[in-house]
Amino acid sequence: MTLFFLFFLAFFNVVAQVSKPKLVVGIVIDQMRYDFLYRYYDDYSDRGFKRLMKEGFTCHNNNYHYATTYTGPGHAAIYTGSIPAINGIVGNEWYELSGKMMYVAEDTTVTSVGTTAKAGQMSPRNMLTSTITDQLRLSNNFQSKVIGVAMKDRGAILPAGHTANGAYWYEWETGKWITSSFYTQKLPSWVESFNNSGRAKQLVNTTWQTLKQIETYKASETDNQSYERPLTGETNPTFPHKINSFNTLGHTPFGNTFTKEFALEAFRKEGLGKGNFTDFLCVSFSSPDIGGHAFGPFSIETQDMYLRLDLEIADMLETFDKELGKGNYLVFLTADHGVADIPAFSKKYKIPAGNNPRGYHLILINDALKKKFGEGNWVKYIENEQLYLNHELLRQKNITIKQIYDEVRYVFLSQKEVYTTVNLWDNEIDNTLPNYYASLVKNIYHPKRSGDILVILKPNWVEGFEKGGTSHGTPYAYDTHVPLLWYGWGINKGETYKKTHIADIAATLASLLHILEPNGCIGNPIVEILEKK
Repeated sequence: MTLFFLFFLAFFNVVAQVSKPKLVVGIVIDQMRYDFLYRYYDDYSDRGFKRLMKEGFTCHNNNYHYATTYTGPGHAAIYTGSIPAINGIVGNEWYELSGKMMYVAEDTTVTSVGTTAKAGQMSPRNMLTSTITDQLRLSNNFQSKVIGVAMKDRGAILPAGHTANGAYWYEWETGKWITSSFYTQKLPSWVESFNNSGRAKQLVNTTWQTLKQIETYKASETDNQSYERPLTGETNPTFPHKINSFNTLGHTPFGNTFTKEFALEAFRKEGLGKGNFTDFLCVSFSSPDIGGHAFGPFSIETQDMYLRLDLEIADMLETFDKELGKGNYLVFLTADHGVADIPAFSKKYKIPAGNNPRGYHLILINDALKKKFGEGNWVKYIENEQLYLNHELLRQKNITIKQIYDEVRYVFLSQKEVYTTVNLWDNEIDNTLPNYYASLVKNIYHPKRSGDILVILKPNWVEGFEKGGTSHGTPYAYDTHVPLLWYGWGINKGETYKKTHIADIAATLASLLHILEPNGCIGNPIVEILEKK
């Protein structure tokens, strides 16, 4: 009986060990709209995006549920399962109550590792909630390994969370991967070796040609459109593109190549997926966003970026197949936000759009408020389309925010580019917005980090980029509707057209891994993925 009981325990111990994946891989593609999955579908290989879609689970109607669709908030939302109003990541930058401008990953209490520049003085300390990666580490007394990799610091740091074993990002001046003393006092030897390999310089000396014959790029406009922005050192935004610098490398598909190669080196050298506990590799591809800002969604450059990225993802999947075995790892793929079409492109096809000069609104509204209320710097800053009022001046003059808001609204509604304004401070969101947009705006307001008044531009109006290019950051579908693909361990094959939210990713992962969801999580598990068939 004793031997039988021991055998019984041993058997179920083995079952428990294999009931979780060896590795979770989170892939975030910076600036990927949902339609990119299908607009380029016929030109993708069968090994990358199509493999994930055909053999995994697709959430077709996956959206962000807040209005400030930027890189920092997006990465935070994916991994915290939360919203800016809770996790505190209200933008890539914001103003603190003290008046100090704060960058999302800024941390002056840490030192750079791998560089003497300030580029390494970064950490996740500004993120106010835990991540799914934190919860994984907490679930087994920190036995799981978590590594974050991205060219953008925020794309590596926020996903990896507060308890990560490491996060690495790109130093744009040197082409090296760096980190901070938040994680380690010295770069691991494998990172040093990678940095000294000369690979970055090799890629910088590459010329960007189209992967296929340029005539076959039928999903895009023809090359050399005046509303696209050339790369640094170029006169025209046309193929072939010479890279010439470590900075420019990140604007091209070869930035994705470099990111993938470093991520796979981290996977191998850190032994991810080779231990007794589930590990987590967070990879964010930054180049689609950087290049996308310049060339726009209907450029040959963007199409080529994704055709090449498809092959990078295929290489990652095949590496995991070989090293870990099919079915032993779990992948999800999504994006941190979408992007608007270039306004000049839209106007070319008679779709309403336009550009609002950067900085114009601050001058406009301060001039108007001076005429109404007297001299003073009434609006101190505008960031993330939010007005930060001078509260000290308001108290001195005995002026209420409601009085200021009424004038602000009057002035801005006379501007052709403005859709509406919202009084965030007095929580008058429901009075000025349709229900759908009201919920998105409520979810961005953090009382210690957000501005007092939000200005919402009309659809496809972009701040800046008058000389070419485009941006994001709105509550409109082109910014909020992003892909969500699941593949591998524990994932049902299929698809859903039900609405899912980005916060559902962390909740679903928590259910799959049988761990506690992040402490600010508001998402729900996607049942169709979890239900056994």
